[in-house]
Amino acid sequence: MLTNILLHLIKIYQNNASPRLRASCRFEPSCSNYMAQAIVKYGPFIGMKMGVNRLIRCRIPNGGVDNP
Repeated sequence: MLTNILLHLIKIYQNNASPRLRASCRFEPSCSNYMAQAIVKYGPFIGMKMGVNRLIRCRIPNGGVDNP
């Protein structure tokens, strides 16, 4: 239930975020895709923690391929 709600909120963000913001992502997959993958793989609590930690790392010189 919580997993589905979080994934739905991520989809809303992905559909409504500005293209400029989405194009500036330094990581592959994007942070929102990473968080969605982590939530599916590890559950809502650990997945959210992993996603937030990824967002914190999103600054120069970080970047590159980073899968959950």
